Amino acid sequence: MTIEIDPELHTVPPDRGDMADQPKWRRDFPIDSAQDAYVARWDFTKFLGLTSLAFVVGQLWIGMQNTWRKRRGSLPIVEIASIDDIPVNSYHSFTYPTSTDPAVLVRLGNDEFLAYSSECTHLQCPVLPDIDKCKFHCPCHAGFFDMRTGRPLAGPPRRPLAKIALMTKNRAIYATGVERSQP
Repeated sequence: MTIEIDPELHTVPPDRGDMADQPKWRRDFPIDSAQDAYVARWDFTKFLGLTSLAFVVGQLWIGMQNTWRKRRGSLPIVEIASIDDIPVNSYHSFTYPTSTDPAVLVRLGNDEFLAYSSECTHLQCPVLPDIDKCKFHCPCHAGFFDMRTGRPLAGPPRRPLAKIALMTKNRAIYATGVERSQP
């Protein structure tokens, strides 16, 4: 009667010799590369189950965030500045929609006001208005945006700046929302 040894459950030396004839280091560390790469069906099934669970949890988290955003309602209406405080061909920095979101208001003419997020869409570096050239400049990576549209003109940014909707009332300028346009 011969006893068959399952190679997946037993270490086989690379030279297929007897284990007693192997060097001491191999007897002390009997690791077989075929054995090391072996994955049991149960381990594989657990891995697939945990990976699937992670995807489901991620999708549920995204769905909950969207629901929370919709329930918060619209963005607040915030007074930015008085029209008389901003001269023509100048700008005013402010924050909108929260106190951690930097933005810039530009006055190009008597009744022409534009406002954008002042974070570059590439790596969130601050953008600086260059009113003479009618551009925003991101000094971190030499990015440029058109001041009238917010669209990228040069450099690594590929998405336009987020435009802030404005409203004027009683000689004051108000921010009313954020328009995220597609490139």
